[in-house]
Amino acid sequence: MQVTDRPTASNLPIEINSARHNLNTARLYEETIRNGEGRLAADGPLVVSTGQYTGRSPKDKFVVQEPSSQDKVWWGSVNQPLPEEKFNALRDRLLAYIKDSGKGLYVQDLYVGADPQYRLKVRVFTETAWANLFARNLFIRPTQDELVGFQPDFTVVDVPSFHANSAEEGTRTETFIALNLAQNLVLVGGTEYAGEIKKSMFTVMNYVLPMRGVMPMHCSANIGPKGDTALFFGLSGTGKTTLSADPNRTLIGDDEHGWSDEGVFNFEGGCYAKVIKLSQKAEPDIWRASHRFGTLLENVEMDPEDRKLDLESSKLTENTRSAYPIEFISNASSTGTGGHPENVLMLTADAFGVMPPIARLTPEQARYYFLSGYTAKLAGTERGITEPEPNFSACFGSPFLPLPPMTYSRLLGEKIKQHGSHVWLVNTGWTGGAYGQGHRMSISHTRAMVTAALDGTLAQAPTTIDPTFGFEVPTSCPGVPSEVLQPRNTWADKDAYDAAARNLAQRFKDNFAKFADQVADEVRNAGPK
Repeated sequence: MQVTDRPTASNLPIEINSARHNLNTARLYEETIRNGEGRLAADGPLVVSTGQYTGRSPKDKFVVQEPSSQDKVWWGSVNQPLPEEKFNALRDRLLAYIKDSGKGLYVQDLYVGADPQYRLKVRVFTETAWANLFARNLFIRPTQDELVGFQPDFTVVDVPSFHANSAEEGTRTETFIALNLAQNLVLVGGTEYAGEIKKSMFTVMNYVLPMRGVMPMHCSANIGPKGDTALFFGLSGTGKTTLSADPNRTLIGDDEHGWSDEGVFNFEGGCYAKVIKLSQKAEPDIWRASHRFGTLLENVEMDPEDRKLDLESSKLTENTRSAYPIEFISNASSTGTGGHPENVLMLTADAFGVMPPIARLTPEQARYYFLSGYTAKLAGTERGITEPEPNFSACFGSPFLPLPPMTYSRLLGEKIKQHGSHVWLVNTGWTGGAYGQGHRMSISHTRAMVTAALDGTLAQAPTTIDPTFGFEVPTSCPGVPSEVLQPRNTWADKDAYDAAARNLAQRFKDNFAKFADQVADEVRNAGPK
């Protein structure tokens, strides 16, 4: 098959070896171990190392500039432009590299999107067997009947041993994640971190779904015993996975969802959980899922003799990960779908200790705080950070937004109003003072507040208006001391609290300035006073 000027997902000239096509979990285990790519741990999970890169490489992510998407993409540091001719040169050299190596790739045919009306068919080519297992675990696996005549809508080609020639092919380094929306093609090279496979398709869904009136979301979701759906938005470390993993509610998914005219649906067929210092007592479902056959563990240390896992170790990275099919969670949904959300929770870990543990938002405030996407970075988490710093990530997921944030903000606002969803801002961060002075919010108190929000108790509770941020703060909640609900009351030095609150409010205003001329007055005025 000859290399064409513009191959598509279905005609990409890569030979598919039937012996490596749609291998099941057991066979991918065998291939991984035979190839020396990973090791079998006690209790059955497969443990691999991702080498130099133990997390995403956002500065090496590119979107191809081409006519069909040129005027739609949110160009900038998130979506760095790559000229079409540079991409084609990179693609052709990669295809030649694959052919000349003679070793062949592993292939999985999968779905992204639990709702058949909106799903994409994706074909994933990987150089390593374990990365193929990762894709098989994280995406949705078709039935044998559905695999007959499978023609992909999108193709991902992941070849870590291939490196870009940055001087000639327009990349920043030899590492690249390049998305071509006209060719329905993602190319990944120079990095073994498998999260790039998952997040590249999330970016694709974030591009195609808004054009069909569907809101793509970086959130977890679950369903209560009465059939009520809840969404949990939040950046890393805010409790998105922990709070949605409620034994009394059915888990729809832990990371990526769509909100259509029919309701909510999971994009994925698996979970990609952080497992550093994972507690068997606090998160038993994730712990069990991470200690069984079929699960893939990235950069987790284990004893070389008895092969027992050491989840406390951060020797390789703090970003240790467990990738497993969602059915490994005992109360996971079998359909990956739910109704329209009755409650939407936006999670933040405020290290300044000034935001209330829970507050109710108006639809306008919901859009303001969604566009802000606030949490905080802690001292010591990154080189040079000596005190807490605000971290604003638009729509709680700016690295994955190919379209301008206003696109997603408008969609969310419309759906909240249409379906009458209650919106809550939940602070899982600090109280009684900033990080280093106060203490982390009690998880039992947070769970009690989330439960009260989801069962309707807080919607009926009396509230006060926060003088700085302007949202409604409940004055009582079952299982939570009343003083905890008002953050100023938890500080010994009230003047220090006021100063810290004013400082954070100004940070919000400074960040929101870039959106100020794009939103209506009622949204612009919904922020801190």
